[in-house]
Amino acid sequence: MSLVTAADVAVEFGATTVFRGVGFTVSRGDRWGIVGRNGSGKTTLFRVLTGELDPTHGTVTRTGDPHFTHLDQHRAFPEGATVWDAAAQPFQALARLEHSLAEQADAMARGESSPEAMERYDRDLERFQREGGYEMEARVDRVLSGLGFEAEAARATPVSTLSGGEAGRVGLARQLVAPADIYLLDEPTNHLDLATTAWLENYLKELDATVLLISHDRAFLEGVVDHVLHFEAGTAHAYEGSYAHFVRQREERRTTRRRAYEQQQKTITREEAFIRKNIAGQKTNQAKSRRKQLARLPRLSPPPSAEGVMSVRLEPGRRGGEQVLVADGVRLEMPERAAADDATRGGGRRTLLEDFSAILHRGDVVGLVGANGSGKSTLLRAVAGERASDGGELRVGASIDLAWYRQDMTQIPTDTTLYDIISDLRPAWDRGQVQGHLGRFGFPGESVQRRAETLSGGERARVALAMLVLSRANFVLLDEPTNHLDVESVEALEDALDGFEGSVLLVSHDRALLRTLVTRVWALEDGRITDFPDTFEAWEEKRARDEEAAERRRAEEARERRDAERRRAGARRKQESRARRNPGALRRAAEEAETRVHALEERVAELEEALADPALYQDPERRQESVDLEKELTGVRTKLDEAMDQWMQAEEARR
Repeated sequence: MSLVTAADVAVEFGATTVFRGVGFTVSRGDRWGIVGRNGSGKTTLFRVLTGELDPTHGTVTRTGDPHFTHLDQHRAFPEGATVWDAAAQPFQALARLEHSLAEQADAMARGESSPEAMERYDRDLERFQREGGYEMEARVDRVLSGLGFEAEAARATPVSTLSGGEAGRVGLARQLVAPADIYLLDEPTNHLDLATTAWLENYLKELDATVLLISHDRAFLEGVVDHVLHFEAGTAHAYEGSYAHFVRQREERRTTRRRAYEQQQKTITREEAFIRKNIAGQKTNQAKSRRKQLARLPRLSPPPSAEGVMSVRLEPGRRGGEQVLVADGVRLEMPERAAADDATRGGGRRTLLEDFSAILHRGDVVGLVGANGSGKSTLLRAVAGERASDGGELRVGASIDLAWYRQDMTQIPTDTTLYDIISDLRPAWDRGQVQGHLGRFGFPGESVQRRAETLSGGERARVALAMLVLSRANFVLLDEPTNHLDVESVEALEDALDGFEGSVLLVSHDRALLRTLVTRVWALEDGRITDFPDTFEAWEEKRARDEEAAERRRAEEARERRDAERRRAGARRKQESRARRNPGALRRAAEEAETRVHALEERVAELEEALADPALYQDPERRQESVDLEKELTGVRTKLDEAMDQWMQAEEARR
């Protein structure tokens, strides 16, 4: 069943045409990915679909008055609201109804009832059930937990204390919990880490609704969508199938269109030459006839140009030394924040990283991954020398020139023009060179006189990359560089990094980018970095295997606990019977159990120490050793539980 149909839709603002000739149909249950260059009209389309903006031409038909939910870009939250309250805002009416039902029930319990009151209570209760009142709390808890918040802590944490990224996640949670027929998501992964992005991907696939999402995250699009609407050359084309299928179809379409255009241009050139040569000669009638035919020929539009797509090339100024970065026992801390889900606490400081030692070599592309708030950006600040480490040493190697792309892009001066930004970095360049450089990053002509403070997020990202290129660094720190970029710009950046002959330390939640580039992974979790000497894809596979193994271990441990409890119950009955006949034997059993407990505790400590050794995971040949140690640890813990129970039972029987 179709929910929304757009037919030949165009949007114009004055003399500017945003897009034209857009037509597609959204059916119930569809998952649409909306892609295209920044400024091509993707967000404007959302406003047209919801009815917030009327199209200049064409029609939008909504069947059955579908309910939309669209993320508020300003993310305003009620004053004094907690994180949970802010996320549950779409259920305000249900919450009021729940309170009313409680008051009505109290009144009836006091005998204050009438047929009208009973009828109202039944009607309100039926509405409460129909609109999901009983599932409301569980739904909010599930979404907040999936997006990285502790559901209980969220009830006490004021939303005003959150960072910008955290507030973005609360805004996304508010949208996801809202009951709707069609969810319009605009760059929903921008403030997510790898784990929460994976959760959102699964959540959207299981959601019993229709989804239209704007995203630059190619892996996310591949995991979610079954249709793609691609904005290009002032219009949009619909494709059916996955994102990967769209990429193949798009290339085929472009190739066909280019060949047809080139063939027509050859024909036009040939005909025009014939007309010029013969218009005044013996074949004048034929030339005039061909001129009329040529005038009536429908002209094909040229293929989309590369204008607006970045042209990025990273070239180091010098080769640099073999050891790019040396970390020796590094510890990083930050002031304690009053949040219920903070990690390691102590003395008003929170430890982000403890005892980190590693060497980053020339040519390494290291992916630094971890949860939001785990300390990734703080580590980049320390590497860049913007802050000191709180213990140990971080040392940049000899002949290393470092450049840093900040996530907040504060490296861009906001009180000057784009032209002056580049001119200040290259004072010897003439006007043409400055304009040419900015043109390669999508700022043609007079747009170079725009002030940086007027730029959109995507435009600021391109300026930051234009500045980065001029650094000629041989060691680049990148903190979420794909945020705000469109897919084509992300691909241009990916190509540039793939050909870069320097070293890279990359923080990103873009799995496609990480899979293409990363040669080594630093996984930051619980204040420790595990150095994985392989690709990001290999790390993903290992993590998936570890999670599967952990799940099997949990199931096995649960089964063993049940079996052990049955055995302990039988042993208790036998032991109690023997104790009544032989007190001395009971004393010896208690002593033997105590000795066994101490021995097993020592073995558990030895195994845990061995498994905590980072070297165990850095050597691929020792992977089986780690599996064997995990298996032994599980068995020893089970035996320790049994020995502890036997000891306690023997002691109780002696009293």
